[in-house]
Amino acid sequence: MNLLLKIIIIAIIFLKSNEYIMAQTSQFKVMFFNTENYFDSFDDPKTLDDDFTPTGSYHWTWNRFLEKRDALAKIIIAVGEGKIPSIVGLCEIENRFVLNQLVNETPLAKFNYRIVHRDSPDTRGIDVALLYNPADFELLYQNFYQISKSFKTREILYAKGIFCGADTLHIFVNHFPSKRGGAKTSEPRRTAAAIELKRLCDSLLSINKNANILAMGDFNDTPNSEPIVKTLQAKDNFDEIIEHNLYNLAMPLMKKGDGTIKYQGVWEFIDLMFVSGNMLNDENKISCSQSDFNIFKAPYLFEKDNTFVGEKPKRTYIGMKYNGGISDHLPVYIRLKIKVESF
Repeated sequence: MNLLLKIIIIAIIFLKSNEYIMAQTSQFKVMFFNTENYFDSFDDPKTLDDDFTPTGSYHWTWNRFLEKRDALAKIIIAVGEGKIPSIVGLCEIENRFVLNQLVNETPLAKFNYRIVHRDSPDTRGIDVALLYNPADFELLYQNFYQISKSFKTREILYAKGIFCGADTLHIFVNHFPSKRGGAKTSEPRRTAAAIELKRLCDSLLSINKNANILAMGDFNDTPNSEPIVKTLQAKDNFDEIIEHNLYNLAMPLMKKGDGTIKYQGVWEFIDLMFVSGNMLNDENKISCSQSDFNIFKAPYLFEKDNTFVGEKPKRTYIGMKYNGGISDHLPVYIRLKIKVESF
Protein backbone atom coordinates (compact mmCIF):
# COMPACT_ATOMS: atom_id res chain seq x y z
CA MET A 1 0.00 0.00 0.00
CA ASN A 2 1.54 3.32 -1.05
CA LEU A 3 1.96 6.25 1.32
CA LEU A 4 -0.74 8.42 -0.25
CA LEU A 5 -3.37 5.68 0.10
CA LYS A 6 -2.40 5.17 3.75
CA ILE A 7 -2.84 8.89 4.43
CA ILE A 8 -6.27 8.89 2.78
CA ILE A 9 -7.42 5.87 4.82
CA ILE A 10 -6.17 7.41 8.09
CA ALA A 11 -7.94 10.69 7.24
CA ILE A 12 -11.21 8.87 6.54
CA ILE A 13 -10.96 6.95 9.82
CA PHE A 14 -10.25 10.20 11.71
CA LEU A 15 -13.21 12.01 10.18
CA LYS A 16 -15.57 9.10 10.81
CA SER A 17 -14.35 8.92 14.39
CA ASN A 18 -15.05 12.62 14.91
CA GLU A 19 -18.51 12.25 13.39
CA TYR A 20 -19.20 9.44 15.81
CA ILE A 21 -18.03 11.45 18.80
CA MET A 22 -20.15 14.42 17.76
CA ALA A 23 -23.20 12.20 17.43
CA GLN A 24 -22.68 11.15 21.06
CA THR A 25 -22.89 14.72 22.37
CA SER A 26 -26.51 15.83 22.68
CA GLN A 27 -28.38 18.68 24.35
CA PHE A 28 -31.40 18.42 26.61
CA LYS A 29 -33.38 21.18 28.31
CA VAL A 30 -34.40 21.64 31.92
CA MET A 31 -36.82 24.46 32.72
CA PHE A 32 -38.40 26.14 35.72
CA PHE A 33 -41.61 28.16 35.84
CA ASN A 34 -43.54 29.91 38.60
CA THR A 35 -47.08 29.33 37.33
CA GLU A 36 -48.67 32.10 39.46
CA ASN A 37 -51.53 30.47 41.33
CA TYR A 38 -52.22 27.37 39.27
CA PHE A 39 -55.35 26.47 41.25
CA ASP A 40 -58.33 24.32 40.41
CA SER A 41 -61.76 25.88 40.93
CA PHE A 42 -62.80 23.70 43.87
CA ASP A 43 -62.68 24.65 47.53
CA ASP A 44 -60.24 22.68 49.67
CA PRO A 45 -61.37 22.98 53.31
CA LYS A 46 -57.82 22.23 54.51
CA THR A 47 -56.20 25.26 52.83
CA LEU A 48 -56.81 28.96 52.26
CA ASP A 49 -57.79 28.59 48.61
CA ASP A 50 -61.22 30.25 48.91
CA ASP A 51 -60.20 33.18 46.65
CA PHE A 52 -59.73 30.75 43.75
CA THR A 53 -63.27 29.42 43.58
CA PRO A 54 -66.24 30.62 41.50
CA THR A 55 -67.64 32.52 44.50
CA GLY A 56 -64.24 33.72 45.74
CA SER A 57 -62.72 37.16 45.29
CA TYR A 58 -61.10 36.18 41.97
CA HIS A 59 -64.22 34.41 40.64
CA TRP A 60 -61.98 31.57 39.49
CA THR A 61 -64.03 29.28 37.25
CA TRP A 62 -63.45 25.91 35.64
CA ASN A 63 -63.16 27.51 32.19
CA ARG A 64 -60.52 29.95 33.43
CA PHE A 65 -58.64 27.02 34.94
CA LEU A 66 -58.74 25.20 31.59
CA GLU A 67 -57.39 28.27 29.78
CA LYS A 68 -54.48 28.47 32.20
CA ARG A 69 -53.83 24.73 32.05
CA ASP A 70 -53.65 24.74 28.25
CA ALA A 71 -51.46 27.86 28.20
CA LEU A 72 -48.97 26.25 30.59
CA ALA A 73 -48.76 23.19 28.34
CA LYS A 74 -48.14 25.47 25.35
CA ILE A 75 -45.24 27.16 27.14
CA ILE A 76 -43.60 23.89 28.17
CA ILE A 77 -43.77 22.61 24.59
CA ALA A 78 -42.49 25.93 23.21
CA VAL A 79 -39.48 25.99 25.56
CA GLY A 80 -38.51 22.59 24.17
CA GLU A 81 -38.22 23.97 20.62
CA GLY A 82 -39.34 20.77 18.98
CA LYS A 83 -38.23 18.45 21.77
CA ILE A 84 -39.95 18.70 25.15
CA PRO A 85 -37.84 19.66 28.17
CA SER A 86 -36.49 16.57 29.89
CA ILE A 87 -37.27 18.03 33.32
CA VAL A 88 -39.70 20.78 34.35
CA GLY A 89 -39.65 22.38 37.80
CA LEU A 90 -42.83 24.18 38.81
CA CYS A 91 -44.07 26.23 41.74
CA GLU A 92 -47.35 27.78 42.86
CA ILE A 93 -49.06 24.47 42.09
CA GLU A 94 -52.17 23.79 44.17
CA ASN A 95 -52.28 19.98 44.15
CA ARG A 96 -51.79 16.72 42.31
CA PHE A 97 -55.09 17.17 40.47
CA VAL A 98 -53.92 20.26 38.55
CA LEU A 99 -50.67 18.48 37.66
CA ASN A 100 -52.58 15.44 36.38
CA GLN A 101 -54.71 17.77 34.30
CA LEU A 102 -51.59 19.39 32.84
CA VAL A 103 -49.80 16.21 31.82
CA ASN A 104 -52.82 14.05 30.91
CA GLU A 105 -55.46 16.40 29.47
CA THR A 106 -53.38 18.64 27.19
CA PRO A 107 -51.07 18.00 24.21
CA LEU A 108 -48.43 17.08 26.82
CA ALA A 109 -50.23 13.74 27.25
CA LYS A 110 -48.39 12.18 24.29
CA PHE A 111 -45.03 12.82 25.97
CA ASN A 112 -45.73 10.66 29.03
CA TYR A 113 -44.44 13.08 31.67
CA ARG A 114 -44.21 11.64 35.19
CA ILE A 115 -44.83 13.69 38.34
CA VAL A 116 -42.96 14.23 41.61
CA HIS A 117 -45.17 16.11 44.10
CA ARG A 118 -46.71 16.14 47.55
CA ASP A 119 -48.90 18.61 49.42
CA SER A 120 -46.80 21.10 51.36
CA PRO A 121 -47.46 22.74 54.74
CA ASP A 122 -48.05 26.09 53.00
CA THR A 123 -51.22 27.69 54.38
CA ARG A 124 -52.49 28.61 50.89
CA GLY A 125 -51.84 25.09 49.70
CA ILE A 126 -49.33 25.98 46.99
CA ASP A 127 -46.55 23.49 46.32
CA VAL A 128 -43.47 22.79 44.24
CA ALA A 129 -43.47 19.97 41.72
CA LEU A 130 -41.31 18.24 39.15
CA LEU A 131 -42.28 16.80 35.78
CA TYR A 132 -39.85 14.50 34.03
CA ASN A 133 -39.68 12.59 30.79
CA PRO A 134 -38.92 8.96 31.77
CA ALA A 135 -37.11 8.50 28.45
CA ASP A 136 -34.52 11.06 29.62
CA PHE A 137 -34.57 10.81 33.41
CA GLU A 138 -34.67 7.57 35.37
CA LEU A 139 -35.93 8.53 38.82
CA LEU A 140 -34.08 6.70 41.59
CA TYR A 141 -35.14 8.59 44.71
CA GLN A 142 -37.32 11.49 45.80
CA ASN A 143 -37.85 13.37 49.04
CA PHE A 144 -39.22 16.63 50.44
CA TYR A 145 -37.45 18.71 53.08
CA GLN A 146 -39.12 21.09 55.49
CA ILE A 147 -37.44 24.48 55.77
CA SER A 148 -38.47 25.28 59.32
CA LYS A 149 -40.73 24.02 62.09
CA SER A 150 -41.41 27.59 63.25
CA PHE A 151 -43.33 28.71 60.13
CA LYS A 152 -45.28 27.02 57.35
CA THR A 153 -44.01 27.33 53.80
CA ARG A 154 -43.18 25.26 50.75
CA GLU A 155 -40.78 22.35 51.12
CA ILE A 156 -37.64 21.74 49.07
CA LEU A 157 -38.22 18.99 46.53
CA TYR A 158 -35.30 16.64 45.91
CA ALA A 159 -35.07 14.15 43.04
CA LYS A 160 -32.15 11.90 42.17
CA GLY A 161 -31.91 10.04 38.91
CA ILE A 162 -29.87 8.93 35.92
CA PHE A 163 -29.97 11.66 33.30
CA CYS A 164 -30.03 10.50 29.68
CA GLY A 165 -28.16 7.33 30.60
CA ALA A 166 -25.01 9.35 31.24
CA ASP A 167 -24.64 10.00 34.98
CA THR A 168 -26.49 10.73 38.22
CA LEU A 169 -28.17 14.14 38.45
CA HIS A 170 -29.37 15.64 41.74
CA ILE A 171 -32.22 18.13 41.38
CA PHE A 172 -33.67 20.55 43.92
CA VAL A 173 -36.86 22.54 43.25
CA ASN A 174 -37.38 25.54 45.53
CA HIS A 175 -39.90 28.26 46.28
CA PHE A 176 -38.37 30.41 48.99
CA PRO A 177 -40.63 32.51 51.28
CA SER A 178 -41.83 35.76 49.74
CA LYS A 179 -41.08 39.34 50.73
CA ARG A 180 -44.61 39.82 52.01
CA GLY A 181 -44.41 42.03 55.08
CA GLY A 182 -41.22 43.68 53.84
CA ALA A 183 -37.92 42.51 52.39
CA LYS A 184 -35.89 42.87 55.60
CA THR A 185 -38.62 41.55 57.89
CA SER A 186 -39.07 38.43 55.77
CA GLU A 187 -35.37 37.86 55.00
CA PRO A 188 -34.79 35.48 57.96
CA ARG A 189 -37.25 33.07 56.36
CA ARG A 190 -35.38 33.07 53.06
CA THR A 191 -32.14 32.69 55.00
CA ALA A 192 -33.61 29.60 56.70
CA ALA A 193 -34.49 28.18 53.28
CA ALA A 194 -30.97 28.91 51.99
CA ILE A 195 -29.45 27.22 55.06
CA GLU A 196 -31.46 24.06 54.40
CA LEU A 197 -30.66 24.01 50.67
CA LYS A 198 -26.96 24.49 51.41
CA ARG A 199 -27.07 21.71 53.98
CA LEU A 200 -28.58 19.34 51.43
CA CYS A 201 -26.08 20.27 48.72
CA ASP A 202 -23.12 20.07 51.11
CA SER A 203 -24.20 16.61 52.23
CA LEU A 204 -24.06 15.40 48.62
CA LEU A 205 -20.75 17.13 47.89
CA SER A 206 -19.16 15.75 51.07
CA ILE A 207 -19.77 12.26 49.71
CA ASN A 208 -18.76 13.11 46.16
CA LYS A 209 -17.18 16.47 45.34
CA ASN A 210 -18.01 15.79 41.69
CA ALA A 211 -21.73 15.36 42.29
CA ASN A 212 -23.92 16.84 39.54
CA ILE A 213 -26.30 19.23 41.31
CA LEU A 214 -28.92 21.48 39.72
CA ALA A 215 -30.95 23.67 42.09
CA MET A 216 -33.72 25.77 40.56
CA GLY A 217 -36.70 27.75 41.68
CA ASP A 218 -38.29 31.02 42.66
CA PHE A 219 -35.91 32.23 45.35
CA ASN A 220 -37.78 35.51 45.93
CA ASP A 221 -34.37 37.16 46.08
CA THR A 222 -31.92 38.40 43.48
CA PRO A 223 -28.53 36.76 42.77
CA ASN A 224 -26.71 39.44 44.79
CA SER A 225 -28.89 39.12 47.92
CA GLU A 226 -27.51 38.00 51.29
CA PRO A 227 -29.41 34.67 51.43
CA ILE A 228 -27.94 33.75 48.02
CA VAL A 229 -24.42 35.16 48.34
CA LYS A 230 -23.63 34.80 52.06
CA THR A 231 -25.82 31.90 53.16
CA LEU A 232 -26.07 29.67 50.09
CA GLN A 233 -22.55 30.88 49.13
CA ALA A 234 -23.31 30.68 45.42
CA LYS A 235 -20.39 31.88 43.30
CA ASP A 236 -20.53 33.97 40.15
CA ASN A 237 -16.89 33.89 39.05
CA PHE A 238 -16.90 31.55 36.08
CA ASP A 239 -13.19 32.05 35.42
CA GLU A 240 -12.21 29.95 38.42
CA ILE A 241 -14.32 26.81 38.83
CA ILE A 242 -14.08 24.62 41.94
CA GLU A 243 -15.97 21.33 41.87
CA HIS A 244 -17.58 21.52 45.32
CA ASN A 245 -18.94 25.08 44.94
CA LEU A 246 -22.37 26.10 43.70
CA TYR A 247 -22.44 28.59 40.82
CA ASN A 248 -25.13 31.18 40.22
CA LEU A 249 -25.97 31.09 36.52
CA ALA A 250 -28.22 34.17 36.60
CA MET A 251 -25.73 36.78 37.80
CA PRO A 252 -24.26 37.67 34.36
CA LEU A 253 -27.76 38.10 32.91
CA MET A 254 -28.86 40.23 35.86
CA LYS A 255 -25.88 42.53 35.33
CA LYS A 256 -27.14 43.09 31.78
CA GLY A 257 -30.50 44.27 33.14
CA ASP A 258 -32.44 41.04 32.53
CA GLY A 259 -35.09 39.79 34.94
CA THR A 260 -37.93 37.31 35.38
CA ILE A 261 -40.46 39.61 37.09
CA LYS A 262 -41.17 43.31 36.86
CA TYR A 263 -41.79 45.11 40.14
CA GLN A 264 -42.65 48.80 40.19
CA GLY A 265 -41.25 49.22 36.71
CA VAL A 266 -37.93 47.47 37.40
CA TRP A 267 -36.97 44.01 36.16
CA GLU A 268 -35.78 41.68 38.94
CA PHE A 269 -34.13 38.28 38.59
CA ILE A 270 -35.57 35.93 41.21
CA ASP A 271 -36.12 32.70 39.22
CA LEU A 272 -32.69 31.18 39.41
CA MET A 273 -30.62 28.10 38.67
CA PHE A 274 -27.46 26.95 40.41
CA VAL A 275 -25.13 24.14 39.37
CA SER A 276 -22.25 22.44 41.11
CA GLY A 277 -18.80 23.27 39.76
CA ASN A 278 -18.35 19.83 38.26
CA MET A 279 -21.14 20.52 35.77
CA LEU A 280 -19.24 23.49 34.36
CA ASN A 281 -16.52 21.16 33.13
CA ASP A 282 -17.24 20.31 29.49
CA GLU A 283 -15.37 17.02 29.92
CA ASN A 284 -18.03 15.90 32.39
CA LYS A 285 -20.72 13.47 31.21
CA ILE A 286 -23.36 16.09 32.12
CA SER A 287 -22.19 19.65 31.55
CA CYS A 288 -23.26 23.20 30.81
CA SER A 289 -21.87 26.69 30.66
CA GLN A 290 -23.27 29.94 31.99
CA SER A 291 -24.40 30.85 28.47
CA ASP A 292 -26.61 27.74 28.38
CA PHE A 293 -28.90 29.38 30.96
CA ASN A 294 -31.53 31.82 29.71
CA ILE A 295 -35.01 33.31 30.04
CA PHE A 296 -37.81 32.19 27.73
CA LYS A 297 -39.25 35.36 26.19
CA ALA A 298 -42.02 34.42 23.77
CA PRO A 299 -44.04 37.52 22.73
CA TYR A 300 -47.32 36.10 24.07
CA LEU A 301 -45.90 36.14 27.61
CA PHE A 302 -45.84 39.96 27.59
CA GLU A 303 -48.18 42.91 27.49
CA LYS A 304 -47.65 46.66 27.34
CA ASP A 305 -46.72 48.27 30.64
CA ASN A 306 -49.16 51.18 30.85
CA THR A 307 -47.76 52.43 34.15
CA PHE A 308 -44.05 52.24 33.37
CA VAL A 309 -42.09 52.02 30.13
CA GLY A 310 -41.76 48.94 27.97
CA GLU A 311 -43.46 45.61 28.53
CA LYS A 312 -44.23 43.40 31.51
CA PRO A 313 -45.28 39.75 31.96
CA LYS A 314 -48.96 39.26 31.18
CA ARG A 315 -50.28 37.85 34.42
CA THR A 316 -53.56 36.08 35.11
CA TYR A 317 -55.01 38.87 37.26
CA ILE A 318 -54.27 42.55 37.76
CA GLY A 319 -55.59 43.14 41.25
CA MET A 320 -58.97 41.42 41.23
CA LYS A 321 -59.50 41.96 37.50
CA TYR A 322 -59.12 38.92 35.28
CA ASN A 323 -56.38 39.68 32.73
CA GLY A 324 -56.22 36.36 30.89
CA GLY A 325 -52.44 36.04 31.08
CA ILE A 326 -50.35 33.14 32.27
CA SER A 327 -47.97 34.31 34.98
CA ASP A 328 -46.24 37.33 36.47
CA HIS A 329 -42.98 35.38 36.10
CA LEU A 330 -41.06 34.39 32.99
CA PRO A 331 -39.79 30.80 32.62
CA VAL A 332 -36.07 30.04 32.77
CA TYR A 333 -34.27 27.12 31.23
CA ILE A 334 -30.85 25.56 30.76
CA ARG A 335 -29.36 23.37 28.06
CA LEU A 336 -27.48 20.41 29.49
CA LYS A 337 -24.95 18.69 27.28
CA ILE A 338 -24.66 14.92 27.52
CA LYS A 339 -21.42 13.25 26.60
CA VAL A 340 -21.54 9.49 26.06
CA GLU A 341 -18.36 7.41 25.95
CA SER A 342 -17.38 6.51 22.37
CA PHE A 343 -15.52 3.42 21.28
